[in-house]
Amino acid sequence: MKISDTSSQDVLIQPNNTRKRFVLPVLIIAILVIAAWLLMPSINRWAQAQESVSAERLRTATVELGNFVRDVSVQGRVVAAVSPVLYASQSGTITFAVESGDSVLEGQALASIDSPELQNQLLQEQSRLLSLNVEYDRQRIASQQARLESQKAMDSASINLKAAQRELDRADRAFAQGAVTEVDRDKARDNMETAEVLHKHATQDTELNNERLEFELQTRRLAVEQQTLLVNELTRQVNELTIVSPVSGIVGNLLVNQKTNVIRNQPVLSVVDLSAFEIEVQIPESYVNDLAIGMTADVRSGTQSLNATLVAVSPEIIDNQVTGRLRFADAVPDGLRQNQRLTTRILLEEKQNVLMVQRGQFVDSGNGRVAYVLRDGMAHRTAIEIGASSLTYLEILSGLQAGDTIVVSSTDTFNNADTVLINR
Repeated sequence: MKISDTSSQDVLIQPNNTRKRFVLPVLIIAILVIAAWLLMPSINRWAQAQESVSAERLRTATVELGNFVRDVSVQGRVVAAVSPVLYASQSGTITFAVESGDSVLEGQALASIDSPELQNQLLQEQSRLLSLNVEYDRQRIASQQARLESQKAMDSASINLKAAQRELDRADRAFAQGAVTEVDRDKARDNMETAEVLHKHATQDTELNNERLEFELQTRRLAVEQQTLLVNELTRQVNELTIVSPVSGIVGNLLVNQKTNVIRNQPVLSVVDLSAFEIEVQIPESYVNDLAIGMTADVRSGTQSLNATLVAVSPEIIDNQVTGRLRFADAVPDGLRQNQRLTTRILLEEKQNVLMVQRGQFVDSGNGRVAYVLRDGMAHRTAIEIGASSLTYLEILSGLQAGDTIVVSSTDTFNNADTVLINR
């Protein structure tokens, strides 16, 4: 039998330590002070910030110093530099000798036009030319005969003049010797004067007759020359009834059907020169003042980067765009096709050691005058001045320095606040 004692009623009493009662409060106060000291910058930022935006919603970029290239990116369309459209020279029935897509050489016959009226007119005019040539030859012979007759008459008058001169000389000598009477001498003088008048008129008649004959012969010659020109023109028109290729390439579209009756100056087919491709680009109107002939361009064809030069700019603006032509600087690459689309970048300007930053929507939000610079988790509103702009970069004229980080995404949510807290 176990006898119970008083141990169950005993209570253990710990000794009283007053130092331990102050340790816990001091430790708590120290933790609070350290936490307040660490959170003080954040609290100050919260106090200074007028707005608060999450960093995940923002896109930033660093201002840097580098080479600024101003360019414009447009879609280019491959076109043939030489793609003539051929027209019907006369009315008639057309017969094609080729089909669309056929390869042709320069000077090769592509089609012919049957025009019986024109061919018949050529034959008639050729016959008339032969007739005029015969008339000209007849007139030339008649003129020679008439000149000979005139020359004969003048020669006869000259002989008569000389004979009358001799008779007058003999009469003068005989009268001086008393062998003839004064009447005979006067008669010889009259004969001399008559011979002089006849000789004078024969000379004038010969000159006038020669001029008349030359005029008639010239008239016949001019008629022949005029008819020759007409025959040559009709011959040219008949030759043009055969349509030949002006370049080497391929046949484009046949614009009329085979054996169709065409009219004069009607387009009938086109030829494409595949060895001389160019790129046609549509450039926005805002870049028109910056364009200049000779600017370089970069053309992307698949994985290839091709150099080109701006060779033409249209003087007319259509639908807020101007049309330009680019020509490859080197040989035309293989594999290009008519109307193929290519990405084209025209280099408008290049500057060295320029302060620049990536483009972004902040330009529209601040009208290009305001940027938010990031420092210590805060975005500070800063006045800036923007210069030239390219596809990817903006030139900074003032307000920023190299190494500054700015918000390049839209800043509409900042509500024009001077300072914005960026929540990480």
